[in-house]
Amino acid sequence: MMGRRMGRPGLIGMAARTAVVAGTATAVSGSVQRHQQEKYQEQAQADAYQQQQQQAQIDAAAQQAAQQQAYLAQQQAAAAPPPAAAAPSVDIVAELQKLAALKEQGILDDAEFAAAKARLLG
Repeated sequence: MMGRRMGRPGLIGMAARTAVVAGTATAVSGSVQRHQQEKYQEQAQADAYQQQQQQAQIDAAAQQAAQQQAYLAQQQAAAAPPPAAAAPSVDIVAELQKLAALKEQGILDDAEFAAAKARLLG
């Protein structure tokens, strides 16, 4: 009868133990990976929801601003006198200073300066 050595597993026992360890490691690794994937997916969904909420706030603010702009334009159009009645306001002193500066720079001669001045004052 063959005696079996104690203390060391046989070849089949070693293979079985290796298979159990490898199977357990694979199961644990798969579980960890699955857990991480679920965690990443939940985070991505939370980020997408947050972005949707921010976009909704931006859209609402833009819509409100557009409504206010339209309301103000409507109020200004109703309050403004007809365009034909409005006369353009010209700051005569500022225009005369501009003409004088152009004359000093040599861009306008005396005759051009006098004509522009007459148009402005007339």
